[in-house]
Amino acid sequence: MRKISILGATGSIGTQALDVLRKDRENFQLVGVSANSNSEKLLKIVEEFKPSYAVLTEREAYLKFKGYFKNKNRNFKILFGTEGLNIIASLPEIDMTVTSVMGMSGLVPTIKAIEAGKDIALANKETLVVGGKLVTKLAEENNVKLIPVDSEHSAIFQCLRGNKHSDAERLLVTASGGPFRGKSKEELLNVTVQQALKHPSWHMGEKITIDSATLMNKGLEVIEAHWLFDLPYEKIKVVVHPESIVHSMVEYKDGSVIAQLASTDMRLPIQYALNYPKRGKAVVDRLDFYSLKKLTFEKPDMNTFRSLKLAYEAGKIGGTMPAILNCANEEAVQLFLSNKIKFLDISNIVEECMNKFSPKDNFELKDLLYIEIKIKEYVKTKFGK
Repeated sequence: MRKISILGATGSIGTQALDVLRKDRENFQLVGVSANSNSEKLLKIVEEFKPSYAVLTEREAYLKFKGYFKNKNRNFKILFGTEGLNIIASLPEIDMTVTSVMGMSGLVPTIKAIEAGKDIALANKETLVVGGKLVTKLAEENNVKLIPVDSEHSAIFQCLRGNKHSDAERLLVTASGGPFRGKSKEELLNVTVQQALKHPSWHMGEKITIDSATLMNKGLEVIEAHWLFDLPYEKIKVVVHPESIVHSMVEYKDGSVIAQLASTDMRLPIQYALNYPKRGKAVVDRLDFYSLKKLTFEKPDMNTFRSLKLAYEAGKIGGTMPAILNCANEEAVQLFLSNKIKFLDISNIVEECMNKFSPKDNFELKDLLYIEIKIKEYVKTKFGK
């Protein structure tokens, strides 16, 4: 029985992680669970899985959730905020922490879990994008496994298994291209939020869907892959693959390319991470190779989709520059979703922040938390009016 905590259980990844648990109850026990503000959905999760701890990070939702149990007996603890996340991420009784909260909010709880010796099923890419140097060093010191949940990194993780990492020549990270693949800058001038949220392959949360439309999501994945697999950026390539069947590939020094293929269903990489090093029974539709008409591959257009180019630049500069990139992008995406800026303004704002704020080569956790406050306040104040 593997005991786990899920941070961000009401989001897209968390919901699918619960579905994996639901189909394999005899092997998993949910001990800790969190949500941001969806108290109604968290209530249903608590009633079904009966965890020992439940956390809400938004105060009004926390008070509402506690109100459900007023004058009622309950056999679990209700916790609040970042402190609550830190507690359930590092519980003595759990074996693994699933980090699927959005944005920078996942960084500190992940570090707390690593310090407590918990293996990490990592679905919060910002943790490595922003704090890769700190997090990977801590994981090594505490003998903790960082098991990727992103479909692309899970694919690379699987393709490397059983081979020497030193034999890997290149990582080929696939991208669907998003809803605007093949479009020119002129065609993207006036795209709407609704158009940007229509992803052709995956059903995801709003923020990551917008990142997929700008290709920033792929840029963040490149930075994450650098830290997960210890390869230089020159050896990490993005390949646009609109069918989203090949989830990523590893090219070895002899020219062999090993790929991982599967249906477009996040439950597979989630299940792989939760069961690692074993494989569970199929929870996704199997591929029908007789019905696959074609698999196509293209070079990404980094002149139109500048966010990908900026992510490569930030990664190569290193230090706190990826944190500057990530925080500027997070705030810019929220402004776009609120119809306060245009689609192409997202990458313009990110570039402005990268030019305005100087990165710090040697940094601590407190520096990253300061950057988050400083960058987001700058973007909100200048562009959010």
